[in-house]
Amino acid sequence: MRSVQITGTGQLIELSRRLKAAGGPRLKANFARRIRRAGEPLKTDMQATIRGLPIRAEPRKAGKRGGPSPTTRPLRATIAGAVRISVRTGGNPGARIWIDRSALPPDLKKMPSAMNSANGRIRHPVFGNRKRWANQWTTPLWWDTTVTKHQPRMRAEVERVLRDVRNQIT
Repeated sequence: MRSVQITGTGQLIELSRRLKAAGGPRLKANFARRIRRAGEPLKTDMQATIRGLPIRAEPRKAGKRGGPSPTTRPLRATIAGAVRISVRTGGNPGARIWIDRSALPPDLKKMPSAMNSANGRIRHPVFGNRKRWANQWTTPLWWDTTVTKHQPRMRAEVERVLRDVRNQIT
């Protein structure tokens, strides 16, 4: 899974240097806050997309038993809760939307990548039994689709923030 980075690297680095030269911690904080605000709608939409992802399973085979899940942990809500946004104003400035794998339980660390795969297939052991495996499917490339939908708005917003800060510096 890729992380999302909205950067105009050359412009942002030059702007970061000017912010340091202008001596404006207040200006730098304002810059970071506005960049974060530009990324918040994507983060919110990403979480909503994850929570609403349909997950389909193969139908049960004749004679197979079923039962309730041994865990009460909601898969999609757990992954949505791990979506983060970070803003850097230093050497490599920009905004990044990512899934914090350290916020996920150990058995779900690879799940976001599996759910975003090109075929959308999630293959897992049945109730932890590594001798029996099940397949489930979800919407493929949901991360990429959501990011693509937000890129034009985010680029325009970041350019507007850069223009405003540049006008304050000069």
